[in-house]
Amino acid sequence: MSSAIGIERIAVEQKSPSFVSAFAGLLLRDLRVLRREIGPFVVRVVMQPLLFLFVFTYIFPRIGQGNAVGGANFATVLLPGLMAVAIMFSGIAAVALPLSQEFGVTREIDDRVMCPLPVAAVAIEKVCFSSVQSVLAAVLVVPLAYYIPATPVHVHVASWPMLVATLILASLVSGALGLTIGSNVRPQQIGLVFSIVVVPITFLGCVYYPWAVLSHVRWLQIAVLLNPIVYMSEGLRAALTPAVPHMPSLLIVLALLISLGVLGTFGIKGFLRRVIS
Repeated sequence: MSSAIGIERIAVEQKSPSFVSAFAGLLLRDLRVLRREIGPFVVRVVMQPLLFLFVFTYIFPRIGQGNAVGGANFATVLLPGLMAVAIMFSGIAAVALPLSQEFGVTREIDDRVMCPLPVAAVAIEKVCFSSVQSVLAAVLVVPLAYYIPATPVHVHVASWPMLVATLILASLVSGALGLTIGSNVRPQQIGLVFSIVVVPITFLGCVYYPWAVLSHVRWLQIAVLLNPIVYMSEGLRAALTPAVPHMPSLLIVLALLISLGVLGTFGIKGFLRRVIS
């Protein structure tokens, strides 16, 4: 009995490096493609935050419509929210849109699942790759916030562990949401999902205001707790703009972990169903 267990353990240990190398190979392949297309990636990521910052933090203060929130100017309040939006849109675009093509008539996904990996690991690799793009997208927003606003942005890292945890969890959650959309929605309906799901959760994701100020609209303050972008925005505020009202850090991390678990489960199940069918 013990010898059989030992043989099985050796077999598993011999297979593990091939799984690791195959996973790393997929990830490096995607990173190489991203490096070749870095120009379009930067333009796609920067355009929306650039417009928001230009209109809300440059034009509005100059025409007398810049408002302070929680004792901070609007540019300071807006920066963490824009970073959260960049993370979310980048993660969804990196997973959902390619999957809509790979699950199409050509079935390009079959080439990926032929690698020596469990099918679920292929889906996880897509989420991990999208998380790299999401973190890069968030970082690219920061210099824009220093050069565009008419009023200075008061940002400093109050907690490095909170910042790192929020960036990692938020990027994984956005990739898991992209996997859920790409695996469970028909390619013809991707545009519709962006219109009726992605855009509304962005505007109701505490991007332009802290969650605490929604106490004036209590029912909405409770309803948006189902929105993962709320915790991304609040987590980045807790790490970068601690003077602005924000949720407790432990609640933010817990909510992001729950979001990752729920969305990851739905996404992987949908991916397996689409691949096997």
